[in-house]
Amino acid sequence: MILTVTLNAAIDKRYVVEEFREGEVNRVKECAYVPGGKGLNVSKPAAVAGAEVVATGFVGGHAGNYIEESLKAYHVTGDFYHLEAESRSCINIWDEKNQRQTEFLEPGFTVTEEEFQAFAEKFRGLVEQADVVTMSGSVPKGLDGTAYQRLVKIVKDAGKPVILDTSGKLLTMGIEACPTMIKPNIDEIRMLTGKRCDHMEDIIEAAKAVHEKGVEVVAVSLGADGSLAVGKEGVFRAIVPKIQAVNTVGCGDSMIAGFALGFAEGAGLEETLRKASAISAAAALREETGFFVMEDMEQLYPQIQIEKIG
Repeated sequence: MILTVTLNAAIDKRYVVEEFREGEVNRVKECAYVPGGKGLNVSKPAAVAGAEVVATGFVGGHAGNYIEESLKAYHVTGDFYHLEAESRSCINIWDEKNQRQTEFLEPGFTVTEEEFQAFAEKFRGLVEQADVVTMSGSVPKGLDGTAYQRLVKIVKDAGKPVILDTSGKLLTMGIEACPTMIKPNIDEIRMLTGKRCDHMEDIIEAAKAVHEKGVEVVAVSLGADGSLAVGKEGVFRAIVPKIQAVNTVGCGDSMIAGFALGFAEGAGLEETLRKASAISAAAALREETGFFVMEDMEQLYPQIQIEKIG
């Protein structure tokens, strides 16, 4: 079972308009509501790939009930800690004429220390049943940079692998608990190491520096240039074929799902990176965020080039 953590879950609302006019009434041509948040964008592709997935974190009010209920359509089991305050919504407006996207992200509710401790107790029980745990995204108001650090420690104490995908202080403090894997981008690996990372050799050295501090796998996103992964088996670079991307939002989350699947199956780093890259690329071919089709992934899989470069 893959356990995903989304501490700041939301209802993602996508509005398609002919032309977005600021300060005027805008008629919506199409709208879609889906359960959102980075952790849930890991949950959905992991379930598409056939894994048993349980999603946890905080939800609240009627909106929270909707998030948990709507996950069933994706074959994801919701087991959240419920608050009285309403879960947030995140609105994405797509302007067809100008091919431009505008987003409104609500701040969401505030979580107290007592509520976080109650969640942590629930979380301990869920971790016991999990093979792999993923933690993704931001945290609600009221929680500080130690939130993921504390949760990572719970997973590590249980002897389970844990993937942490966040940024800023949550990442710098989170890696002090030595998660099994992190997936920084170039800016984040610069922040973690203080290295310029202008060249591939610099990026590899920076990733190795984090690895040597106790993070077993450091996977660095290189955008259109693919990704690389540093672990005890060496340094591997993934090069993906050119594709006609439809939606790249959430592709990093789909990659996390691929790594979680690889860890759950006990696959080596090279094989895990190939699967994660194929799932991420397949997700870019579909309009819905956090979703891919197995046939796309199976076509892309043999086209993913993996080079051992260290």
